[in-house]
Amino acid sequence: MVTRRGFLACTSATVGGLLTVSSCSLPGGSNSYDNAVSSTWRHSGADAGDKPALLRELVRYATLAPSSHNTQCWKFSIEDRSISILPDLSRRCPAVDPDDHHLFVSLGCATENLIQAALANGLNGTVVFDDPAGKTLRVLLEPTRAVATRLFDAIPDRQSTRGEYDGKPISPSELALLERAGTGEGVRIILLTGRAPMEKVLEYVVRGNTAQMNDRAFVQELKAWIRFSANDAVRTGDGLYAASSGNPSLPAWLGSLLFGLFFTADSENDKYAEQVRSSAGIAVFVSEADNPAQWIEVGRCYERFALQSAALGIRNAMLNQPVEVSALRPQFANFLGVDGRRPDLVVRFGRGTKLPPSLRRPVEAVLI
Repeated sequence: MVTRRGFLACTSATVGGLLTVSSCSLPGGSNSYDNAVSSTWRHSGADAGDKPALLRELVRYATLAPSSHNTQCWKFSIEDRSISILPDLSRRCPAVDPDDHHLFVSLGCATENLIQAALANGLNGTVVFDDPAGKTLRVLLEPTRAVATRLFDAIPDRQSTRGEYDGKPISPSELALLERAGTGEGVRIILLTGRAPMEKVLEYVVRGNTAQMNDRAFVQELKAWIRFSANDAVRTGDGLYAASSGNPSLPAWLGSLLFGLFFTADSENDKYAEQVRSSAGIAVFVSEADNPAQWIEVGRCYERFALQSAALGIRNAMLNQPVEVSALRPQFANFLGVDGRRPDLVVRFGRGTKLPPSLRRPVEAVLI
């Protein structure tokens, strides 16, 4: 899902004794990127009386949800009184997500955005599944009183902020709001704010990250979704823009070269240690069941958590290594005291500086 990687931020580097990079700010296409951000991360003035335009706008809101590696692994079909949301299997990530767990979590995130946007525009959304496996869903839309919730208002501000936070605690009342937002049908959220349990989670993150970094398929898959320059981010409208992880915006050839030279397990583990220790806490989402319909529910819960965080000025980012490495997942569940259930997502949170946003593909690209 919604994830979390970038290549090592550099301060200087010499390649073959010939090339020295002393600045990590070599942006390209900044004007087009800024324009793309402005047209992507916004509220609309959709006219509720123009139903076709309104339904397309609901799809646009859905696409502002997070997805694993920002793959935007969804398709939408607009009917008269419903919108179907289907997986786009051409955008799956088999190395990091072999059972498509994150893919279906991403669909759940998109579903929650759509439902929040529908309510703000006078439509009540109800989720139904069109197949017994729970892999395709429809959001039925019926007229109701328009209510723009704080979660809806926060949609353009939500971000997976993969940087350091300020280390300050979150108030008990704010933690209660986050817990309420992140709880759903068959899904519970565990909030860890003590330093000892957070350090224990970090141990699992380091173990999982080391395993992934030693997996050539994982590294190659991740690299394929990194957009090293603003031009590449604008051209594709997807993937992990380097600057969105607090890393340099570089020409693609140079970013690819530096990625190969400096993206190591040790450097990534050091980065995660700094990020965890600067966070106010860690949230773990845990499911009672282990199937696509439940994973979609996890995505809805996480998206409410993320939107509630944004409404409170709190940032969040994924730390999913303990649940992505299958050999670690049962051990991690034991540490959490949830044996027999699946830990789905691991999320750090805290207050910090917003980073450059990721982009999205146009609505036309996701409609069928």
